[in-house]
Amino acid sequence: MKGLSKDSATWLEVGEEGDAQRVDNYLTRVLKGVPKSHIYRILRSGEVRVNSGRVSPEHRLKIGDRLRVPPVRTATRGPAESSAQPAAPRLIRHILHEDEALIVINKPAGVAVHGGSGVSLGVIEQLRRERPAAPFLELVHRLDRETSGLLLIAKKRSALTALHGQLRDGQAQKFYLTLVKGRWRDAKRAVKLPLHKYVSRSGERRVRVEDEGQEALTIFHARRALGDFTLLEAELKTGRTHQIRVHLAHLGFPIAGDDKYGDFELNKTLTREGLKRMFLHACRMTIRHPVTGRTTTFEAPLPEELERFVRRLGSTSHAATV
Repeated sequence: MKGLSKDSATWLEVGEEGDAQRVDNYLTRVLKGVPKSHIYRILRSGEVRVNSGRVSPEHRLKIGDRLRVPPVRTATRGPAESSAQPAAPRLIRHILHEDEALIVINKPAGVAVHGGSGVSLGVIEQLRRERPAAPFLELVHRLDRETSGLLLIAKKRSALTALHGQLRDGQAQKFYLTLVKGRWRDAKRAVKLPLHKYVSRSGERRVRVEDEGQEALTIFHARRALGDFTLLEAELKTGRTHQIRVHLAHLGFPIAGDDKYGDFELNKTLTREGLKRMFLHACRMTIRHPVTGRTTTFEAPLPEELERFVRRLGSTSHAATV
């Protein structure tokens, strides 16, 4: 960022674009080219100060806050190294809707929503690169890298705050389509199982059902029986990490293609049969528009590779609507 020194600490004053933003996300935006791991290191070591005090990465900034940023160096890469870094595809063809407050993207599977953990550019970084003049672009919510479908980006701080409030208060509705192993018997089932996040021995972040975990509620609707599989629609009533995936795996109905909580032997067979990704797609979302106040529904059609796999299952089984 222009004005940041490589040899001495720099003080930044938070403007409207940083109001209520987490300090780690703010620094990621202003320290372009600095690895996220380094940003977390300088936060945890206390080298970053907000109003002269130490803060955690989750600290929310306010207009007028003063940040002390230590000397940082932006990594420079040659053309060959730069081209080898994975990046999100150009997003213009994935935009479903755009207005003064929002951008709605149909995110492809395999694309992270933000950079980090070995990914140089996610959706939000790529969008900022494609829209360099945009004063404000922030993720309203997140999707797993393996999940495709609707992703909302706020173009105004006021829109972000309003939509976060709707998500927090359960006013926004989020629906997913998923294919699971097994024959689901209920037309509708409410699943309320608490979820606990933990780190495995290998250092991987995981989630499991645990009594002391956070409350998590998913409503499942059976949409179509496909032989030994069932197509379900899942409505998220809470937004916990990997919520749909863990709820279904715990119930004995793992998502087809899920390489973290799924049936790994089955996944190998499904890969040979044409399913090369997790079958989970954010298909519909209803919000109250942050500017007009109108109830607005966005929809993303099932990706062709998933639609094609459903057709294949339907042609080889006596499929029926449940």
